[in-house]
Amino acid sequence: MNTGSDHGAHESATTGPDAAQTPHVSKAPAFIKANRSLHLSWQVGVFIVGLAVIGAGVAMLVLPGPGWVAIFAGLAIWATEFAWAHLVLRWTKRKVSEAAQKALDPKVRRRNIILTSVGLAIAAALIGFYLWKYGLVLPWNLKDQ
Repeated sequence: MNTGSDHGAHESATTGPDAAQTPHVSKAPAFIKANRSLHLSWQVGVFIVGLAVIGAGVAMLVLPGPGWVAIFAGLAIWATEFAWAHLVLRWTKRKVSEAAQKALDPKVRRRNIILTSVGLAIAAALIGFYLWKYGLVLPWNLKDQ
């Protein structure tokens, strides 16, 4: 009697060529997968935990903290139970690898180094002008000058 979820059977055929190679299988313990209502509760719990981690990651994008790391961690939590999250995580890993390879391209590295150097030179010139004009006085302490 198999009352567990049949994720691997129908999702591998409908989610594309990547999933056809390795069908998605729930990472829930066997005793949880054996009971449909318990497995559904497990999936709801995994979804809520993943959503909380992703929500914290989104908050950390504007607050101090590793926002993107938390967002990817939440996606990885979802990927343990949901085929769509597994595919999104795989796609994201592929895109990050491509971006890393592109960043290692000598032309792109040279361009990035030049742009960074120009930006630093402009920032240094602005800071130097400010110090020459006002000294070490903070901007909010300036009187009308």
